[in-house]
Amino acid sequence: MKHKLKQLLYFGREQALSCLFPVVIFASLALTKFIPLPFLARYDWLLMICIVMQWWMVRSGLETKDELKVITLFHLIGLALEIFKVHMGSWAYPEHGFFKVFGVPLYSGFMYASVASYLCQAWRRLHVELVNWPPYFAVMPLASAIYLNFFWHHFWLDLRWWLGLCVIIVFWRASVRYKVNGITYRMPIVLSFALIGFFIWVAENIATFFGAWQYPNQTHTWSLVHLGKISSWLLLVIVSFLIVAELKRVKGREGNYVR
Repeated sequence: MKHKLKQLLYFGREQALSCLFPVVIFASLALTKFIPLPFLARYDWLLMICIVMQWWMVRSGLETKDELKVITLFHLIGLALEIFKVHMGSWAYPEHGFFKVFGVPLYSGFMYASVASYLCQAWRRLHVELVNWPPYFAVMPLASAIYLNFFWHHFWLDLRWWLGLCVIIVFWRASVRYKVNGITYRMPIVLSFALIGFFIWVAENIATFFGAWQYPNQTHTWSLVHLGKISSWLLLVIVSFLIVAELKRVKGREGNYVR
């Protein structure tokens, strides 16, 4: 029992360190919510903080230049999604800001990038390896379809549940192997998707409480984000995970990432 508790605490510490970028974002949201900062609007301060944090992550060696490329890609993917969703009225950024594009503050892309940052950090700290990873021709079309569904469901059918079924089929045999304090563990990849998606939903509730963005039902007072959003985050996590996994797959030719 003592050994299991030690392993759990070690795992928790590694997870916390991997969440450094998201934690800074949440802390900045809380700080700027209750303590008005001078000279710039709140959204602009958040952008400055995120840029400095990203610079420090690379400068300190916590992120590599290759990982920065992946994180930047996810930043752009997230920003494009934000612009579309705000235009469609799914949520809003009601506060003023100089650095806004089509009603979306540029700091918002960093919230998506922080998910990719977490994945890159956890991958390295826990020595993650992919087991029975499906072929590229199955992974990338599925990831593309998941991302596009966030757009086309506004005009056609919402295919999230069918896509979820495809995820189960494609990744049925796949798992992640990781190390905690030198001991190797294994987890089905679909379960890891679900767990990360759930915790991001928890983080989303914290973020909306501090006014990071606002859903229509939160216009007058904050309320819990609908549980249905977990499925959306689960699918978005899959997209980010697959992007990071492809980076590690390529880099795996120089090391041992995929089995």
